[in-house]
Amino acid sequence: RLLKQRSSEPSDGSSDQRCFILNIVMAIRGHAFALFLGSQRSWMRPALDTAAAVKFQEACAQHVFDPIHILPRGSYLMNCGSPKEDVFSKSQAMLVDELKTLQCTGWVIFFLSFLSIFSELGSIIDRVRDKTRVGVCLDTCHAFAAGMAAIWTSMKTYCFFTAFREIVNEPRLDNIPLILDTPGFEFAEQIELLYSICEKRRRIKQLLDGSYY
Repeated sequence: RLLKQRSSEPSDGSSDQRCFILNIVMAIRGHAFALFLGSQRSWMRPALDTAAAVKFQEACAQHVFDPIHILPRGSYLMNCGSPKEDVFSKSQAMLVDELKTLQCTGWVIFFLSFLSIFSELGSIIDRVRDKTRVGVCLDTCHAFAAGMAAIWTSMKTYCFFTAFREIVNEPRLDNIPLILDTPGFEFAEQIELLYSICEKRRRIKQLLDGSYY
């Protein structure tokens, strides 16, 4: 039986923990995952173990896992927009530290959340010189809560299920990691369901064995 472990569980950032998560992702036939780089309860982070970073890179290469499909998440403690000087200073230091970790591990994406409205996001992007280095993460659950998108509540009852069909079949989202963060049942079942409504995947499967996935 597959272990019920959320990809967003806090980890100590160790190589063993990361390889453990990678093994789970492969077991449930996932092709992307998100993880924290350390505990969400402390500003303190241990120094990066370069040997552990190399070990994790080797594990990814062994499983042909593209670094672009790994989504490291910034700490919830971090708030680079805080008006409090101490919080801002600690957030700035942690951000630099986590970006250095990404550089050593070969990861190319970093998810940072510190906004409340779209206009703030636009204001930040407008001030970025090289806009090819920044993007937007859309949380369908938060969008649904605002009356804008889709979420499923159980494996038998779906709200706006057609929206998920549109998402997985949208060419502009190709090669962009789609991360599941839904409670209550196995990720494997959700992944299987999303694969089943992906027309491109079904066509490839049909070409390989003459049947739909």
